[in-house]
Amino acid sequence: MDWIGLEEAKYTRVEYERRFLVAPEADWRDQVETYRKTFDDKYLRGTRLRLRFTTNSDSDEGLIKLTKKAESPSPYFQTISRILLSRDEYEFLARLEGDKLRKVRHYHRTAGRVFSIDVFEGELEGLILCETEAEALNDLMLAEPPSFVKQEVTEDLFFTGGSLCKVTRIELMNKLTGLMRV
Repeated sequence: MDWIGLEEAKYTRVEYERRFLVAPEADWRDQVETYRKTFDDKYLRGTRLRLRFTTNSDSDEGLIKLTKKAESPSPYFQTISRILLSRDEYEFLARLEGDKLRKVRHYHRTAGRVFSIDVFEGELEGLILCETEAEALNDLMLAEPPSFVKQEVTEDLFFTGGSLCKVTRIELMNKLTGLMRV
């Protein structure tokens, strides 16, 4: 049985991540790089699997992957596994039932850190989240968010991809209205 754990470790990693809400009126657009990525995600129903098609702005090249985030005792880290897929594999899996989410990711660098600014589309239009990752939890907790951040939402499960893909426009607006008052 021990070999299964060793084999699994080759294909998984721990993802240390914090999420922040960006106020829609915040001046972040002048602080990001021109490079961006578009993410088309499908969260497969009844699983912890996410089918992702990513397109780069500078090359229109895509990357297709299937990921799984394991349950975690902390909102600040999760074990994530991924498999790169071919176009045919993607087309096959895309037929499965799931909930979609689309966002454009911009990048901001400050104090030696990269912050991703995700601008959501469709039902989630108006939602802008900022994320940062680190190699360890103690380093993650030292991250100082950029000035355009409104508040941290890492501990709010509402703002995870697996939840956001199911959120209605009304639910989003109610949540944002409540948070912007704070």
